[in-house]
Amino acid sequence: MSRERIAIIVSVVLVVAVALWFQFGHAPEPKPKPQPPAQPMAEPTLASLAGPVKPWVRLTAAQDHARILKELHLAALRPGVSGDPHAPGAANTDEAKANPYPDLPDPLKLRDGTAVTSSDMWWQQRRGELAETLEAEVYGKQRPEATITWTADGGKPEQVGAVAAVTRHVIGRVYGVQNLPWITTTAQLTVTIPAAAKGPVPVILLLTSSDAERRAASTWREQVLAKGWGAAVFDVTSLQPDNGAGLTSGAIGLSTGGQPRRIDDWGVLRAWAWGASRVLDYLEGFDKVDAAQVGIAGHSRYGKAALVAMAYDARFVVAYISSSGAGGAALMRRHFGEQIENLAGTGEYHWFGGSFLKYAGTLTAKDLPVDSHELIALAAPRPIFISAGSKGDDWVDPRGMFMAEAAATPVYKLMGKTGLSATAMPAPGTLVDGGELAFRQHEQGHTMEPNWPYFLKFAERYLHTKG
Repeated sequence: MSRERIAIIVSVVLVVAVALWFQFGHAPEPKPKPQPPAQPMAEPTLASLAGPVKPWVRLTAAQDHARILKELHLAALRPGVSGDPHAPGAANTDEAKANPYPDLPDPLKLRDGTAVTSSDMWWQQRRGELAETLEAEVYGKQRPEATITWTADGGKPEQVGAVAAVTRHVIGRVYGVQNLPWITTTAQLTVTIPAAAKGPVPVILLLTSSDAERRAASTWREQVLAKGWGAAVFDVTSLQPDNGAGLTSGAIGLSTGGQPRRIDDWGVLRAWAWGASRVLDYLEGFDKVDAAQVGIAGHSRYGKAALVAMAYDARFVVAYISSSGAGGAALMRRHFGEQIENLAGTGEYHWFGGSFLKYAGTLTAKDLPVDSHELIALAAPRPIFISAGSKGDDWVDPRGMFMAEAAATPVYKLMGKTGLSATAMPAPGTLVDGGELAFRQHEQGHTMEPNWPYFLKFAERYLHTKG
């Protein structure tokens, strides 16, 4: 047999052997096991998102302030001005020098420069832009992980002026992302209702501290209850301490797990405003209160917080903002009274988000992409009464607040409202209340007392006792 025939035979045998092996010589592929039906993924809980508990960080205001400057790559900030007119570096009170940056950001232009020509464009596009920018550059972003559980007593009879009333004392226990037993925060609230009320009544909510309320010796509750309305007092400092050393405690500390804030985290003003909204949540469940008719008020730093609350929570119907100054209703571009450099110092920086400090460092007020007129505009078309004193109240720049209302007026007009009904700064004692933005500079100092009657008369247009 030739060599070629042998090779052919061997090849045929190999082919046949391979074919037989594929057909009979190896196990068939196993059938897949039946799988249970797919289950929806469980929603993550706050506890699962929070991660392990880290040690509580305690810093002084100076230490925390220095930490923020380091994160912003700032070696130092410009010094603030002095409220003492005889001191070196005294605050400017010369109106001729007060407007170094007269051009304000336009609340009716989108970021890309497109004009806002309708209320739909405002609500759907521009308002959200402004709210985000004010958070990012001034007040910090709210951390919603904190919650409040309210517990009230049954109410105690009280005589408030000529009105028999019942005052309910309410405690709010604040909880955060983790169980941090070393951070215990209980918010303090009182709600006073006329005893003769036949049904739910409007309420004026005052943001303050227990010390400030005690010092004021005010008759405001008597004036409110005389109208048949209720008066609520919220001690915002019980929710969040008013200092930089307290930023890892209170509502802010609970929301961050007792750690220092991120640069874009909320400051104290935003936390106080958040607390005001949680008070409104509580009032919505209180059958003696008409929660659709709640106004908000505050003086000085608490006026700043009340304005922030009014801007970010559309449930507040009307606001009384007294002597709120820079960081509140006064234009920050103005060179009059308190300046951004003061707000960014160790005594006040905690009111704001960390990013705000750069405007007292490498940047100036001119570089701010927003200003207070746009904070006011976020409340449109709801009414705001802005107040200041004329003797010893230059620090809060009354004219700067009037100018901010005027600059917010185009937004009100876009919605078919009047806004501010005057174009020229009125003389002290003159009331401007022909539109939804009212203004009065009383003839006393840094106090809200003289303008309570004027505000309450203004608020009567918007709050009504049913029945």
